[in-house]
Amino acid sequence: MQPEDRLARRNALVLALAQALGGALTSITIALGGLVGVTLLGQSTHLATLPVSLMIVGTACGTIPAAMLMGRVGRRAGFMTGALTASIGGFIAFTAIMTGLFPLYCVGTFFGGFSFAFVQQYRFAAAEGATPGFRPKAISYVLAGGLLAGIIGPQTVIATRDLFAPTAFAGAYLAQAVLALFSIAVLAFYRGPLRAPESAEAAAGRPLRQILAEPKVQLAILVAVVSYGVMSLMMTAAPLAMLGCGFGTDDAAFGIQWHVIAMFAPSFFTGNLISRYGAEIIATIGLALLAFAGATALMGLELFHFYGALILLGLGWNFGFIGGTAMLTQAQRPEERARTQAANDFIVFGMVALASLSSGVLFQTAGWSPINWVLLGLVACPLVVMGIAGYVSQIRQADKLA
Repeated sequence: MQPEDRLARRNALVLALAQALGGALTSITIALGGLVGVTLLGQSTHLATLPVSLMIVGTACGTIPAAMLMGRVGRRAGFMTGALTASIGGFIAFTAIMTGLFPLYCVGTFFGGFSFAFVQQYRFAAAEGATPGFRPKAISYVLAGGLLAGIIGPQTVIATRDLFAPTAFAGAYLAQAVLALFSIAVLAFYRGPLRAPESAEAAAGRPLRQILAEPKVQLAILVAVVSYGVMSLMMTAAPLAMLGCGFGTDDAAFGIQWHVIAMFAPSFFTGNLISRYGAEIIATIGLALLAFAGATALMGLELFHFYGALILLGLGWNFGFIGGTAMLTQAQRPEERARTQAANDFIVFGMVALASLSSGVLFQTAGWSPINWVLLGLVACPLVVMGIAGYVSQIRQADKLA
């Protein structure tokens, strides 16, 4: 292993553990957001999924400030600030549930989402300083930490839901706040650059508009947007759909747990697959798995249909999102990294927030099946674009050989 890859691997493992603790907040809110919304709103349930949507809106709003802050104070200090924000969000949500204030609960989930913008930078930080061959593996190692988050989050919900009985679910957010504080201690072991390099080379990078006009960058962002967007579309509504079909809170939490595990467990080998077969092929497989998730959900309303769809949804997200991230790192220049990554995450999570908001409206007005038909239509778009891009690439290679 190259000397620079040893440090990259160490940082990736530190960030993976921080991801396990910090990522738990998203799975807690995904599992509980709609249920807490219903509890706090009473009969008016049209805004029940708003806390989940505002969590994702918070992530979109946090992407650019997170990148700017880390550009000034460095990765480690920025990551610790994000973890502190997550803890504050957890305490706000806990207070909101205890006092029965739905607007305050929305503020808490927004803060949690804002902090997750810092967590999203973990995958890029892990790739910094790594050789091109190790870069996809470093990204995968970090996202593999989400496997533990997928267990910690739902199990926290199950273990703490009655901690403050008769007020349900408050304990989960108190636990989330404590987990975020633990992640600050973990992040102290990160050894990246203390301050982002300010150089003439960085200043000489292309304008953002020119970078985003690059077809390879556009394709990478499209893959990431659709992979994350359709995952959010189905995942946000799934717990409510399960409850509507007569299943319990534990069934919904268990389904989300397996979904999140499926999102991150493949990360142990996704990087190797990308290194061997290429990011585009792995991303295409991910999009196909997302389509299978929608088709499975349309086959029936039994518990195994929900679980099967959520597991396929997680697998598809993993291949699609990691593949899209690797495509982006390959398409950008080193001096353009910070602005490209911030723009990518802002676009991705802006669209994910829209998908989450649309999910709640679609579920309340049309039901579960239309959500999955929309999913199939959205996935078809990048699949067609990837197919055309691959065909054009083959023609160009044939012309060069001729």
